[in-house]
Amino acid sequence: MTPALAAVLQIGLLVLALAAVHVPFGDYMARVFSDSRHLRAERVIYRLGGIDAEADQRWPAYARAVLGFSFVSVLLLYAFLRLQDQLPLSLGLPAVGPDGAWNTAVSFVTNTNWQWYSGESVMGHLVQMSGLAVQNFVSAAVGIAVAIALVRGFARHRTDRLGNFWVDLVRGTVRILLPVAFLAAVLLLVGGAVQNFAGPQEVTTLGGATQSIVGGPIASQEAIKDLGTNGGGFFNANSSHPFENPTAWTNLLEIFLLLVIPFSLPRTFGRMVGDRRQGLTILGVMASIWLAAVAVITWAEMRGLGAVPQAAGGAMEGKETRFGEAASALFAASTTGTSTGSVNSFHDSFTALGGGVTLLNMMLGEVAPGGVGAGLYGMLVLAVLTVFLAGLMVGRTPQYLGKRIGRREITLVALYILTMPTLLLVGAAITAGTPALVDASVQDPGAHGLSEILYAYASATNNNGSAFAGFGAGTPYQNVALGLGMLLGRFVPIVLVLALAGSLARQQPVAVGAGTLPTHGPVFAGLLGFVVLVVAGLTFFPALALAPVAEALL
Repeated sequence: MTPALAAVLQIGLLVLALAAVHVPFGDYMARVFSDSRHLRAERVIYRLGGIDAEADQRWPAYARAVLGFSFVSVLLLYAFLRLQDQLPLSLGLPAVGPDGAWNTAVSFVTNTNWQWYSGESVMGHLVQMSGLAVQNFVSAAVGIAVAIALVRGFARHRTDRLGNFWVDLVRGTVRILLPVAFLAAVLLLVGGAVQNFAGPQEVTTLGGATQSIVGGPIASQEAIKDLGTNGGGFFNANSSHPFENPTAWTNLLEIFLLLVIPFSLPRTFGRMVGDRRQGLTILGVMASIWLAAVAVITWAEMRGLGAVPQAAGGAMEGKETRFGEAASALFAASTTGTSTGSVNSFHDSFTALGGGVTLLNMMLGEVAPGGVGAGLYGMLVLAVLTVFLAGLMVGRTPQYLGKRIGRREITLVALYILTMPTLLLVGAAITAGTPALVDASVQDPGAHGLSEILYAYASATNNNGSAFAGFGAGTPYQNVALGLGMLLGRFVPIVLVLALAGSLARQQPVAVGAGTLPTHGPVFAGLLGFVVLVVAGLTFFPALALAPVAEALL
């Protein structure tokens, strides 16, 4: 079998698996968030938390609940990290420093999982499984809850209520993330992933040297880090480490986990608004952009553009031989398209074109298919913009799913779209324009060095978490600056999305007329895809031209 045929078969198998679960899983999630009953375990949680599960919140209350829960989560995780040396299962590791603890606490609470450190040498087992892994669950559940609140904004009429954040948070965790992550962890264990509480073990290598090998509760964390599009890794090598990702089939399973919730949520959206065609349209745009990214990165890495890769017969630098170029490219396209940040190869070692597409995936806003929840609400915001632009072109009042898109709605959309580029470009410009920061963090001062800076701030402000490995992020300045980028990049858009949901829910339904733009089918899908690409293209083309494009032309 040729490498090209193997790559096509691998992508085809993944697409078939995602298609097989799209309808049942999407329908199940719609039932979860529409159910009027509470499970016994959920009622216990509500009683312990003093939560009125029957209360329906207005968007400001929903937003305050999201922000309050996340603020407390940052404080608790920060304290956990600062007190690590006093905790059991610390493996004798010291407490994490103030700037590093700040960065890590913000990173995991914002679903970014950016890591300035090597996990096996900085974090003990208790912090990994009771601090970081817990945030992997609840930060993903927050993203799903916000997406569902926006869907309710479209589905409801003449009300200022969006649901109950605490109920959405608990249901997303208990009914969706926990059972699927448990099953995934079992499959990873069967595939050879490690799950224990072993400390460092001294082993003798084939060359006669000694090496310290750390075990730990790895399979359980691997499952939720991928399923929740969190990212991060128990080890510095992340999903290229054999303890996290042992074989080719576990690699495909992990890619499936990255994509399964983001690609199933459009079905949930269609069911909850009462028009499945709307969900199919959103899914079609997401899938088309993702497949295009997979195709370009796979071609670039297998073609091995550049003198050295061509001489070697491929671009295998920074990739595991058990995966090869195609599986590494598929993982890279999926992880940067889903705000995950988990990697099975070093993106810094990709060809200029392949690495440039991973950067572009993040600059698109990670909506193809995007993070858990964040991808859906990001694409719906862009759909509102698309309807507004189409309405301007034909001179009609724009409306989407029976809701008028007026000045308030488009103002919120514009602020949402401008938030990430502002944070990214300002943050990257400060580092690139400050010689001391360049010297401290950038190995290559040329076009590739600028790519490293752009990638770091694109990853932080989009809550992705992956990195070009050549960028030195563990300095006090970068820990603080990137932490601020993660925090603002996560919660400013969330507040704007909830405000948009509240504005939509208050409206009376507008009847569909002869001049109403159909928001389902290939015409709207093509227009929406064009808007996604143009918004990123107009914003980031100058920066991309100076970095990966310039590097590819050298």
